[in-house]
Amino acid sequence: MENERIYLSPPHMGGTELAYIQNAFDTNWIAPLGPHVDAFENNLSGFLQVKACAALSSGTAALHLALIQLNVQQSDYVICPTFTFSASANPILYQKAIPVFVDSEKETWNMDPELLEEAVQFCLRQNKKPKAIIVVHLYGMPAKLKAIQKIADDHGIPIIEDAAESLGSTYYGKHTGSFGTFGILSFNGNKIITTSGGGALVSSNLEAIKKTRFLATQARDPAPHYQHSTIGYNYRMSNICAAIGRGQMEVLSNRVDSRKKNFNYYQSRLSVLPAITFLPEPENVSSNRWLTTIQIDSTQTSATPNTIRLALESLNIESRPLWKPLHLQPIFAQFPSFVADISTNLFFNGLCLPSGSALTEAHLDRICSSVEATIGS
Repeated sequence: MENERIYLSPPHMGGTELAYIQNAFDTNWIAPLGPHVDAFENNLSGFLQVKACAALSSGTAALHLALIQLNVQQSDYVICPTFTFSASANPILYQKAIPVFVDSEKETWNMDPELLEEAVQFCLRQNKKPKAIIVVHLYGMPAKLKAIQKIADDHGIPIIEDAAESLGSTYYGKHTGSFGTFGILSFNGNKIITTSGGGALVSSNLEAIKKTRFLATQARDPAPHYQHSTIGYNYRMSNICAAIGRGQMEVLSNRVDSRKKNFNYYQSRLSVLPAITFLPEPENVSSNRWLTTIQIDSTQTSATPNTIRLALESLNIESRPLWKPLHLQPIFAQFPSFVADISTNLFFNGLCLPSGSALTEAHLDRICSSVEATIGS
């Protein structure tokens, strides 16, 4: 339909999800945990080539449990990129710790290794080594992991990879989420694959994942009665959600291919406009292109990201600004930050285009025609 709503990144079912859900109903495995949770965890571990996985209620829950297991406590420092969604930093505050924000570099828009080193040195001058470095692979583009890993190793700081947006992306042939002490996944409705909600914590530390499952199921001690010796959380994924995830895993590679095709279409069509630029892939990197993003050069057009967004919205097409840096957010403004205005400029000059894996060429043409008309007006 000509005025059909085009969403930014809607869920896209593959067809077998209902069969897995029906099996859960037929066997009465409705409550949290069950065979689909076990199978989904095995699917994810096998795909990422990590030893273990715990399916959880959200990516935020996964990050929270990672911080707990790294003994992050009140007043500890945790380094985090500023150019990301707030969920990458909120769990730091759950632990009453202190986020230290680091700006982006231009090549991937992810954490700048040089500024990361500055942030680490700042923490050391306060006589507090950071308890963790959270690395986010923004919009599916892998960060500069070699440089970041060297800094982490030099100082003995564990890495938590927030791969919520990058499932299916690779860095030197290895999947994002498999490099750090812990990897975080998200299956929110707008991600590459979805379980309606949900997430996972992955690691090659089997004992850590065993403890994750214990903490995520209210930390119940092995006893015939309910006994608890530590604080627990209700963070486990349900068997129904995991059933959806099993069906989604069967089409994951197709979903990544579709997102890449969207990017290629946009780039081919819109890069001829001098005002629009795209983020290229560095060598030895493969991005899942979760969202296609553009930058608008204000010296080349009077149009702004917001005028383009409003023009798209007038045609019932959803788009979205890039993440507002966390050091500019009221809740985080008081915390230390090491910035060079890269993320600020990206926020003011960028836009996310519709990137769902079910987009047709007619949808893409409709989107691009609006952008072209707005840039040219």
